[in-house]
Amino acid sequence: MPISSRGKLTTPDLVLLSLLAERPLYGYQANTMLEFRKWRDWISRPQVYYSLDKLSRLGFIRSSSAESAAMGPERAVYETTARGRSALADALERDDWIEQTDRPPFLIWLALSWQCRPGVFLEQLRKRQTFLEAELTRKQEIQRAVLKEVGHRYHEAVWMLSLNIDQIRTELRWLKKVSRESPRRSSARNPAYPDQ
Repeated sequence: MPISSRGKLTTPDLVLLSLLAERPLYGYQANTMLEFRKWRDWISRPQVYYSLDKLSRLGFIRSSSAESAAMGPERAVYETTARGRSALADALERDDWIEQTDRPPFLIWLALSWQCRPGVFLEQLRKRQTFLEAELTRKQEIQRAVLKEVGHRYHEAVWMLSLNIDQIRTELRWLKKVSRESPRRSSARNPAYPDQ
């Protein structure tokens, strides 16, 4: 059964559905597991309870007992239904997962940066570098924790973190290059403006 646009599964919904497909969890356990796996960037604490309610209404998860459901979302034990596992599998077959590229805010800033006040361009590049260096350290720590949890390198989480770490390292190299080249920065030589 297709999901209506009102019932479309968001990334937080899919993360939670995937987590519950591993094993039944209390609402608070789902939050603890998300913290442990460092997935808080993907789904906030309040979003967990919103998604639990939504997934329950859609019939994708169920509370394992009427008694636990009456205790509220934090104390109810949730598990996926066959319909929920099917919806998750269907969502993972969508083409939009593989056919999109993000437009990170930093690249939008870069496109508009020619309007910066003097000195701001290099200062923002330095701030970005500092941020990325901290992120690299954080992602490497997460990767070590994940490797310890899963016990081998051939796991989706390890591959995902490896890609993310490589992307950060690439951007750090690129930032150094742009900083070196910035004194040569200039306007386009032959701008083609449409007639007004």
